[in-house]
Parts: sequence; C-alpha cells; structure tokens
Amino acid sequence: MIVGPTRLLVLGVVRESDGPVHGYDVRRKLLARGAASWANIAPGSIYNALKTLVREGFLESAGTDRQGARPERTHFRLTPAGEQEYTRLLRENLTEARLPNHPLLAGLAFLPDLPPAELAATLRGRATDLAASAADHRTMAADIRADDTGGIPPHVADSYDLIATLQEGEARWAAELADRLSK
Repeated sequence: MIVGPTRLLVLGVVRESDGPVHGYDVRRKLLARGAASWANIAPGSIYNALKTLVREGFLESAGTDRQGARPERTHFRLTPAGEQEYTRLLRENLTEARLPNHPLLAGLAFLPDLPPAELAATLRGRATDLAASAADHRTMAADIRADDTGGIPPHVADSYDLIATLQEGEARWAAELADRLSK
C-alpha cells in the first residue's frame, strides 16, 4: 500500500492530464509543483506508485510507445475505481486534521538536555531560516499566479502560501521560545 500523499498526487496528476499520460510526465508535473519538497516524494516512489495503482485496479495501461532510443514508456489512465479512490483521498486529505510527523517534536522532548543559551541561539537561527524560507515560498506563490503559460496550475500557489503561513507561525513560536529561554 502506498502511504502518505503519493497516492493522491499520482492519481490526481493522471486524472488532470488530457488523455493517457506516461510516468515521466507524472514525475515532471509533480516535481514542477515542488512535491519533492512539500510532500517528500522521491521520483522513484512515483514509478512505484504507478505500478501499485495499476495492480490495485485504480489505473490501467493505455498502451506503450517508444521515442528514438529511449526505453519503452507505458501510458496510464484512471479507471472508474481510480476516480472513486481519487475523490475519496481528496476529501480525506482536505478534511482530516492531524499533527504532522515533525522532527522538531522529538527534539523538544529532550529540550532540557542542552544549555538554555545554546537552545536560544539555535531557536533564533531556526526562526531566521524559517522566515527566509517562508519569504521564498511567498515569492514562488506569486510567480505561479503571475505565470500565464499554464505550466503550473494557479491553485498550486495556495500550497506554497500554506507552507509559508506554517513557516511564519513556527518562526514566531521559535523566536518566542528563544526569548523565554534567554530570561
């Protein structure tokens, strides 16, 4: 079973494609949206997901082709069961609120094991890095919205806005904790 957002993302990209799509295009579209960073999807997991979704009956092969000396490529399309699975996963992902598997939470469990001055400095650095990353994500969102070539769908900018909002909130939290540790 495919875990995490990979299943939804692969089904969604196949669904939104005009006609059957091959694995390289699914990979290219997901990476263009930044899924490698915000969804932690490795390119190899995309191909594994395609195979698994075919085996489970959510995708089907729509033929193969070969261009020049390149390897043969299989084209995929959504099955009716795949359409239902996509809709179920979409609703689930938009509705379910759960804590992220954040590595910081494990570190916080042992917060007292470092000197307060070191913790404060580390957290201030974290806050600075997060604020810079949030600004970058805001820029990416603006760039996506300004791009009228159709390369990345404009609604993907909302993902970057969410990331920036989360990072800005965490940056404030880290700075406030650093201030409390410095007292």
